[in-house]
Amino acid sequence: PGSDGPLQSSDDALLLAKEIGFPVILKASAGGGGRGMRLAWDADELQHAYATAWNEAERAFGDPTLYLEKYVENPRHIEFQVLADSTGRVVHLGERECSIQRRHQKIIEEAPSVALSTELRAEMGKAAVAAARAAKYENAGTVEFLLAEDGSFSFMEMNTRVQVEHPVTEIVTGVDIVKEQLLIAAGEEMTVPKRKQVRPEGHAIEFRINAEDPETFAPSPGRITKLVLPGGPGVRVDTHIDSGYTVPPYYDSLIAKLLVSGRDRDEAIVRSRRALSMIKIEGIETSVALHLRILESEEFVAGRIDTHFMERFLA
Repeated sequence: PGSDGPLQSSDDALLLAKEIGFPVILKASAGGGGRGMRLAWDADELQHAYATAWNEAERAFGDPTLYLEKYVENPRHIEFQVLADSTGRVVHLGERECSIQRRHQKIIEEAPSVALSTELRAEMGKAAVAAARAAKYENAGTVEFLLAEDGSFSFMEMNTRVQVEHPVTEIVTGVDIVKEQLLIAAGEEMTVPKRKQVRPEGHAIEFRINAEDPETFAPSPGRITKLVLPGGPGVRVDTHIDSGYTVPPYYDSLIAKLLVSGRDRDEAIVRSRRALSMIKIEGIETSVALHLRILESEEFVAGRIDTHFMERFLA
């Protein structure tokens, strides 16, 4: 539940919030990465949140337009990878679990999600395909949902591009998403087999390696003096860095993606511990130590995660 279009004023936001019930969340229509988002638990908080979100959206995106949604408490962030070509064919490649986040920035992603039954996966996948088809979408893209504790789910947004975490889907499906995107852009048909829904095999986890202090999260630009990356069965590293590379202070702190896969989630976790412990990046601070600590969390190992996992973990 939420606004059908852009809000015209804070008074509009308050009327709608009273109708659908607090808590609510304001979002910038041009936003991304958690910017331009503010949570409100009551009317007074909403008035302040509206002004703050409006100003942040104007500064960050040059577009202050806001919309409002019912706030879903303790949800999982589940997204479905879709492909749609010029023939009108739309398929999904299953889901990714993206609930491990800090300040709405994803830290770890997995495929598939332990929270989805076969029936729920089919239902959410059908909704993702329907959304892409209704928009006459033609590209690779991601339809994102919030999954509530009671099993209900709500559409959140669609990312009309290839995302950072797309490799976990590639690993468990064997589909080269970037190749498919290029074929679609060239007006060709996608190569995903017809009359067959792609099903995941095994389990894959992606760890975003950032140039930042693993405890304070302060950025850590600088020159990399030593670099040792892991290898072996089920280990893949996507990166542009090398020994001697200088990490600049001007951009996103992501410097590498470690992708680990196994026959099941347990094997993927064991391999992840080994792979992370092998990484040596000297000269700057990185988030490798944070990932190793997360892998020791009973909640994470048991798959009991939601978008507030990091708040509890860091506390």
